[in-house]
Amino acid sequence: MRLTRATYHPKPMRIELRDSNGRRLSRVEVDERSRPARVQLPAGRPGGAPQDLFPRWDEALDDSAALRRCVVCGCTELYVRKNLPQVTPFILVLAFSGVAVALLGYATNPWVNAALAVLLVVDALTLVLARRQLVCYGCGAVYHRVRIARYMRPWDRAVAERRAQEPVDLPTVLLEPGDEARTEAGKGASPGAPAGPTAGSERES
Repeated sequence: MRLTRATYHPKPMRIELRDSNGRRLSRVEVDERSRPARVQLPAGRPGGAPQDLFPRWDEALDDSAALRRCVVCGCTELYVRKNLPQVTPFILVLAFSGVAVALLGYATNPWVNAALAVLLVVDALTLVLARRQLVCYGCGAVYHRVRIARYMRPWDRAVAERRAQEPVDLPTVLLEPGDEARTEAGKGASPGAPAGPTAGSERES
């Protein structure tokens, strides 16, 4: 039997946390090799004190050290997306402009041809520099600098809609004021009634 060797990412895993309303809170770096039991978060609100997050490492990594479970909320469903550089919209505008110029017959000008060639190179570099991320369907946490297994798939609407109907077991530190009380009250609700904060469709980064 062939054993799979665990190969970690050369840099510590970076997690982008979101609160119960889907708003971005902060980013933390976690060394998945040591699997710390506690991670200190920066103060989320002005004047607030730093708080602690307790990652859920149980079965979070597979045999090859690829992430397969969210360490924030414990959700077993993640999806892959590409983190395109912020200049991508600008490049798209230039690309459409280049097509328009070509259709109008100005592409015979050497300067125009040179500009279109540069645009093509920049467009290709944008795709090459796009890094892949893992995103949790449950709490929306975004994972950077992690090994991504081949069995991970892109965002799926059916999965997102199903997860939106299920409760998310968020850590208390990520709950907005008022959500904690609703979550506690929901724990005693019937199985058919969703309790606590739920995740919606794919969140914007």
